[in-house]
Amino acid sequence: MTVVSAPQASVLVVDDDAKNLMAMQELLQSPQLTVVAVDSGKKALQQVPQLDFAVILLDARMPGLDGFETARRIRENERSRHTPIIFLTGAYEDPPSMFRGYEAGAVDYIVKPIVPEILRSKIGVFVELYQKSADLRALTARVQSLQEEEQRRIAREIHDELGQSLTALKMDLVWLAGRLPPEAVSLRDRATAMSGLLDKLVQSVRELAARLRPEALDELGLGAAIRWQAREFQMRAGIRCHVEVPEDDLSIDQDRATAVFRIFQEMLTNVARHAAATRVEVILRKVGSELMLEVADDGRGIGDRVLRNPSSLGVLGMRERVAPFGGHLDIGPRTGRGTSAKVFIPILPAPSQATRAGERKEATPVRSTT
Repeated sequence: MTVVSAPQASVLVVDDDAKNLMAMQELLQSPQLTVVAVDSGKKALQQVPQLDFAVILLDARMPGLDGFETARRIRENERSRHTPIIFLTGAYEDPPSMFRGYEAGAVDYIVKPIVPEILRSKIGVFVELYQKSADLRALTARVQSLQEEEQRRIAREIHDELGQSLTALKMDLVWLAGRLPPEAVSLRDRATAMSGLLDKLVQSVRELAARLRPEALDELGLGAAIRWQAREFQMRAGIRCHVEVPEDDLSIDQDRATAVFRIFQEMLTNVARHAAATRVEVILRKVGSELMLEVADDGRGIGDRVLRNPSSLGVLGMRERVAPFGGHLDIGPRTGRGTSAKVFIPILPAPSQATRAGERKEATPVRSTT
């Protein structure tokens, strides 16, 4: 797996005043920073699904869609749910307005006219946090890659060496049992018991190798591995699985296939542990330039409190699985009853992945959308 580091940090500036917008662009312009400037909340909402921002500078008082409502909608987007938002205001807000801002998702306020040193200092803190977080993600992705490689190696050794040895032992035992005299009843019974034990041991070795690294994933592809895992889940958990996967080639590389498959395993584990479901529907298909995997159950559903806790139900681990590829995860209540969990992952490398670990992009021009 090619491990990528943080994309160049980007800052979104939202202000309906053209002079303020231009001033902040000039203040923040730097070889290490991309500044995206827009003049309305509507345009800001169009930007957040497209790019991961280190921080968002948002004018609190704008005509039409004001800063407070824009912040709420930014928080509703999976990609920008945890992006820091700093409100820009013409004067210190009264306590109710400040509470409204913090409730909408603000982490700080900056009062106009803006003091350059204060602006750069605050932005610098969030940019540094963003880059450290992205570097940690890159390291996590590398660890996961090494773990997958090691599991693949161990699974192959278990299957090839231990499995073949056990098969040879079984053949020798059958050969010996066939040469026992008819009157050696106890020895024949013992040989039969040993043969049955060897059969169970061979099956256990196969299951262990499959759990470490399903052969279907490497030999037949993601679709076949999804079907195999669903059958295994249905047999073990007693929960019916309906699977829809495309028959044609998904054109997805091994790293992405592995990430999607491991997320699928985690989703099924959550269903078995928490959902109290009787049926699971699995859909794997292309949606535009992305691969989408959905696992929906008819269980008890998922609460808002659980959704807001990033460490619940293995959500954090699943998000970290797709983050290196520019993917995202959507989990929520299903229409009617149950829970729907979807993962989206770009089939082609995202533009932000051009930077490898430890490298930074060269200077990028400031972008302005007005």
